[in-house]
Formats: sequence, structure tokens, C-alpha cells
Amino acid sequence: MVGVVGVVGVVGVVGEQLSGRSPVGRLGGNLPDVGGGVGRRVEPELRHAAVVALGELGRSRDYRDRADAGRGLAGFAEMQQALGPLLELVLDPGDTFVTRVTTEALLRRRDRAGLATVASALAVADPNHGDWIHTAVADVFSIFSDDRDDAIRLCEELSQDADDRVARGARRLHELLAEIDPILRPA
Repeated sequence: MVGVVGVVGVVGVVGEQLSGRSPVGRLGGNLPDVGGGVGRRVEPELRHAAVVALGELGRSRDYRDRADAGRGLAGFAEMQQALGPLLELVLDPGDTFVTRVTTEALLRRRDRAGLATVASALAVADPNHGDWIHTAVADVFSIFSDDRDDAIRLCEELSQDADDRVARGARRLHELLAEIDPILRPA
């Protein structure tokens, strides 16, 4: 089991590398690119360790810890190891605040991994969790029409996904997005 010190240590090291404060982050070496990292690199082992540590935090009894874990894990949504813990947090049985903030973090990625995770959860969500997922969708996509339109296009692609759960959820997510009339449109 990873303790709080372990979580802080792993997340701190990953954060230092992402910020460029770590010698490894500045020098780069033969480390793989981090998605969206703009020249920053992190070892795959550290990314895996961060997912494990955040997954442990996501099992806390305290809803605030679980919410923080959801926000943090959303940054790793493209990693297969993060999918299970993320789905558990989106469908958190103890507090829908965790549902909302984890869903928002996944949607703010504005990519296939984030939308697919939300779609997968939405497909099996009870009405209460479905309402909070809907609220997060509205909060994230009600401002810019380009963001909403891009999400609709991704949902159209995901609705053809081989995973039936993702496909069903993507169709529901598409419906939610289509209801939104964003405030700002291109000039």
C-alpha cells in the first residue's frame, strides 16, 4: 500500500519533471515524450507509479481525497491502468462531488481518452450520477462553440466504438452536447 508520503513523493517527482525543475526533465535523455509535454519527458515507470498512488488516494474514505485523485488521474486517462480507478471515481457511490469534479477534469482534456471514459461511465450511470455527469458536461462545454462542436465530432466517432459500453455512452453524451447552446461562437 502506498502511504501519503508515497503519493506526495511520486506526484512531486512527476510534477518536478513536468515543470522542468528536475534535472531529468531539463535534460530529457532517452525518456519518452509526455502527451502535450512540449519537450518535457517523464519515465513511464513514474507515470505508472503516479497512477498507482492516485488510485490508492481514490480509495480514501474522505471525499476530498477521492476528488483530488479524480482530478489527478484525469491527466493520465490515456493510460489503461487509469481507466478502472477513473470509472470508479466518476461513479463514486459515496459523494457525487467526486463524480462532478472527476468528470469535469476528464472533459477538460477535450480528447478521445477523456470523452471515452466519461461515455463508458455514462452508459451505466444511475439517474443521480447521470444528472451530475450532465451538469459537468454543461459546465465544460457551455462557453465555446468550437469546444462543444469538437466534442460532438469525437462522440460521433466513439458511437461506432467496438466497446458497446463506450458506444452507448457516446450516443448519450452526444445527445447531452447537442442540447447545449454555447455562449461564444467564432467571429
